[in-house]
Amino acid sequence: MSPLPIHRFAVLAAASVLAGAVLATSAEAGTPAPATPTAQTATPAAPRADTAAVEGGEVRYFVHGDLGSGKRPVLILHGAFMSSDAMKPLTDLMTDRPLIVVDQRGHGRTGDLPGPITYENLADDAAAVLADAGVQKADVIGYSMGAGAALQLALRHPEAVDHLVIASVSFNEAGNLPGFSAMMDGITPEIFAGTPMEAEFKRLAPDPDAFASVVDKIKVMDRGQDWPAEDIRALTSPTFIIVGDHDIVRPEHAVELYRLRGGGDTARASQPFLTESPPARLAILPASSHIDVFGDPALLAAMILPFLDDETRPMPGGLFEDIPGSE
Repeated sequence: MSPLPIHRFAVLAAASVLAGAVLATSAEAGTPAPATPTAQTATPAAPRADTAAVEGGEVRYFVHGDLGSGKRPVLILHGAFMSSDAMKPLTDLMTDRPLIVVDQRGHGRTGDLPGPITYENLADDAAAVLADAGVQKADVIGYSMGAGAALQLALRHPEAVDHLVIASVSFNEAGNLPGFSAMMDGITPEIFAGTPMEAEFKRLAPDPDAFASVVDKIKVMDRGQDWPAEDIRALTSPTFIIVGDHDIVRPEHAVELYRLRGGGDTARASQPFLTESPPARLAILPASSHIDVFGDPALLAAMILPFLDDETRPMPGGLFEDIPGSE
């Protein structure tokens, strides 16, 4: 397979910001959202902004809802060249539980911090945010770079993670399409000149001139990535893996991750119906690229919320109603 062309990354990345901006703007302008349960689409109150001390500075985060409600909070980690604002189309569909949405280092209102951006320090930042918010344990949702941070959070701080949702993530370089690493090596700040990503960074960042520094840090994040499979297998958090069938992450790799997390068990699969929530779930979205995975927030919410609540699929009606044990 030939390497991915460099210009495609810039187009995809710009599309991610454009999609998030359009969806968020539509929601704020009163455009009807896709039909979902009323409890999940109540008008959200303005989030509370806060900061957590991390290595090299502070990370900004935003609390939606009441962390003292008794409901388990959800930590939201965005992808590369995104921000907490870009997650609004999804978070607006999750108003039935408290949310903590982070501007990860190098992004949003946190901006560039000293040192590299790594999945490990993003994970430690996330743990610091939870501690600062007074949350001992949370469900965690991560997309792309944020999914890598979420997986590392579970590996480095397992006591802090309950349910784990990771969309479009690999745990080693071989998990990505051939040519992806070479493509990333060719990324330059100039590719983003005049794009919505550059404009959004400059709008939100404390130092608008740090964009080139952030690009140079992000382009090397996946170099040498190789997280031990046995460490992933040993995790105890129920895990939901989401990937597009035309993602940068290979579908075969997503299946491997699913099996490491307890999916594909023969005994469980031999049951006519799942009577309890399985330890791992897998969704491969059809006709979906890396960006398309986040392109339908209503679909994501419809899959993620039942997972967070340990729900199984409803019993099929009709033919199955008379099967013994199906009551």
